[in-house]
This record gives sequence, structure tokens and C-alpha cells, in this order.
Amino acid sequence: MVPLRLTVLLIAALLGGCAVNSTPLEPYDPYEEQNRKVFGFNQNLDRYVLSPVASAYATVTPGFFRRGVDNFFNNARYPKVILNDLLQGKMGHAAKDTGRFLVNTTVGILGLWDPASRIGLPARNEDFGQTLAVWGANSGPYLELPALGPSYTRELSDYPVAAATNVLTYTLEFQVLAPLTALYYINKRAMLEKAVQIRDQAAIDPYLFTRSAYMQYRENLIYDGNPPQTDLYDESLFEDE
Repeated sequence: MVPLRLTVLLIAALLGGCAVNSTPLEPYDPYEEQNRKVFGFNQNLDRYVLSPVASAYATVTPGFFRRGVDNFFNNARYPKVILNDLLQGKMGHAAKDTGRFLVNTTVGILGLWDPASRIGLPARNEDFGQTLAVWGANSGPYLELPALGPSYTRELSDYPVAAATNVLTYTLEFQVLAPLTALYYINKRAMLEKAVQIRDQAAIDPYLFTRSAYMQYRENLIYDGNPPQTDLYDESLFEDE
């Protein structure tokens, strides 16, 4: 859903041995006209549907309940992180992330709690788009997806991988999985309300703001929080004329 992905990367923008092919910060957006139309649709979907539902949900649920729901779904999806650790050759991270998943699934009661973070096993974010970047694939054009938000063509590959590595895919029938998935997005949207407000207040052009934030967010993920400075800044901007 739009707010789920957008808000994390928007906050990042506000706070500002493999050959990695990174995400370009110079926008490659050949479909900008179509992307802006989809962006407008997504904004309206959030404004008139998801946001009101999430607000009502937040009114009737306590904070600890919402955190527990978020923890549960994040834990069920965590095998994806472990798989992409292995595919990227990050064996040390793979071992730690496996430990995190096992601790939270057992001691944390199916992930409702997060004891792993307290013992030095924090959550990490790895996906198949990052793996393809490490393998040398370029990002491809920027895309705004209906109901899903910003992406690159490279990142589209993560959707089937995420579904295939989600524990709930194999343990729940569709009749149960579908409403639980809706609960996940509504819960996440409720938790991110303040960040969405920051985006709306800060951006003169929300589309450009979102696109720039997404590019920086992906670059940061690919380089594990340490992107090359030459990729982030154009030094010529600081040279005297």
C-alpha cells in the first residue's frame, strides 16, 4: 500500500566483495506523465479510503496491540531477509537473522514480541531488488504502481520472492490470509500517520519529493546505510564559479 512504503522512505529523505550496481539518484523517469496520474490515484485512495479506515482502527486499538500486529507480520516475512542475505554472500548477517527469526518465533510467541532486538539481533531489511543490484542489475525506470506506490522495474522481482518466503503463505488458507493482509496494511498505516502528515506539509510537489526520497532510500538499502558520497552529492554544486 502507498503509505506503508512511502512513509519509511520519506522519513529517510527528511532525516536525510560484490560489484554493486546502485540506484541512480539522477531520476530516470521516462513515464513521468503516467506515473503522476497513478500517484494522484494513490493519493486519493489513501485520503478517502485507507486513511479514514486506519484512523478509526487506531481509535479502537491500543498502541501495544498495533505494535504486536506489526511484529507478527514482520516476523512472518523475515525468511525473505535470510534468503537475500545468503544470495548476497552476507553469511554473518544470515546467521544473525536466522537467530533473530528463531528467537522471535519461539520466545516472542510467533513474533508478537521482539526479544531478539534486546539481545543484540536487530531487524534488517534485505529484498530481492537489493540482491539484483549486488549482482549488477541496474534499476531500470522509475514506476508508480497502483495501490503499491514507488518502485523500479528491478524491484518488481521482489513481490513473488516475498510471497514465496512468507510463512503465512504456507500456513493459512486464502480466506484467512486475505483479511489478515488487509489488517497488516491498515495497522501499518495507522502507525505511520504522523509521518504521512510530515510529507504532506513538507513537500511543494509531493510527486517529486516522493521520487527523490525513494531513490535515496533504495541507495541507502543497497549499500547497507553507507552509500558512496559521490553518489549522493554533486560536488560541482559547491565549486566557485
